[in-house]
Amino acid sequence: MPRKKRSEGTRAPNMAASIYQGSDGRWHGRVTMGVRDDGRPDRRHVSAKTEAEVTRKVRDLEKDRDAGRTKRPGRAWTVEKWLDHWLENIAAGSVRPKTYAGYQTAVRRHLIPGLGGHRTDRLQPEHIEKLYAAMRSRNLKPGTVHHTHRTLRAALNEAVRRGQIVKNPVLVAKPPRLQEEEIEPLTVVEAQRVLAVAAKRRNGVRYAIALSIGLRQGEALGLQWRDVNEESSTLTIRRALQRHTWRHGCSGDCGKKRGADCPQRHGGGLAIVDTKSRAGRRVVGVPQPLMRALIAHKAAQDAERAAAGDLWHDEDWVFAQLTGKPLDPRADYEEWRDLLKAAKVRAARLHDARHTAATMLLVLKVPTRAVMDVMGWSNASMAGRYQHVPAEVLNGIAGQVGGLLWGTEDEPKSTEDEPEKEE
Repeated sequence: MPRKKRSEGTRAPNMAASIYQGSDGRWHGRVTMGVRDDGRPDRRHVSAKTEAEVTRKVRDLEKDRDAGRTKRPGRAWTVEKWLDHWLENIAAGSVRPKTYAGYQTAVRRHLIPGLGGHRTDRLQPEHIEKLYAAMRSRNLKPGTVHHTHRTLRAALNEAVRRGQIVKNPVLVAKPPRLQEEEIEPLTVVEAQRVLAVAAKRRNGVRYAIALSIGLRQGEALGLQWRDVNEESSTLTIRRALQRHTWRHGCSGDCGKKRGADCPQRHGGGLAIVDTKSRAGRRVVGVPQPLMRALIAHKAAQDAERAAAGDLWHDEDWVFAQLTGKPLDPRADYEEWRDLLKAAKVRAARLHDARHTAATMLLVLKVPTRAVMDVMGWSNASMAGRYQHVPAEVLNGIAGQVGGLLWGTEDEPKSTEDEPEKEE
């Protein structure tokens, strides 16, 4: 059907598209998508050999506009340009330094070398999957590939929010299957053996805190004595102590691979950071045996302060070196490993102590909402990751089921449902 001409003296409504056949014989369409940064209308142009084809392209642009999926005008950035911008100008100021360091590794080592030359609007899931296959062929761990996947997903999600691209191809790409490591928290007996050995060691109460109330490593090392309330028997979690990776302070021309070796390095070393989330700032009740151990620990530290004299750095750390400086997370982890060995307990990560504390709260039937407050979780789904059903609980459940269905030999059978005997 031929297109009707508009009456003379009338104009198309605002945002209406126009479709026409040009002098070149091709069909053209122009769609108003919005307003440019300089205030001029953002009119997009499409063309095709047939009117039907150009009409389809116009309708697609209108659907994207109406759904808020409008790509910004101009030539799309390359993946390398966007990742550089996202890393240095967006992620750097919005995530914790350790998270930023992980993003930086994924971007510089894997994403830019593997995908940097593509335009963001032409990046396909197949391109991303080829990168994952290439990483696996280099015998990189599945966890490394997944971290790269999550980094690219975060970067391109931001590109979608800012109109750089319409869709995020990472949401379609399939990363390799990741088999999560099975976490086995310490049993009550194992925890008691660790506590017995820790009680005889300097700063040993630090590991009692990990096993009993499950503080994260940074939270425990970030405790100061003003956070300890002896009267109410509570700890207030306000901060965390972390070791940050050194970053290059030069423009990359120092010839050093590691930021730690750069003459103008910056941003590394021990640093005080905020808690992992808003829920991480919390008040935790302390068991009386643990509070007594903390009081004894403070008395021992006061004696160390007196012995150190002018060498003591009075920074109020609960767990400190012999000079009062904060404990290094690396040394803290090595002490944990040595502690397990001395207690003749199987090897376990220091973070497994947090799993142990959460599991003990499960055994004690503490309500999930209260567990969230103790552990500093903002989402109840974290309970599924940290609370594990121990063997003694499983055996107890099996015993209860057996008693319900089969009864026990020394328990009289109920005669409630037995038929009455005829007289």
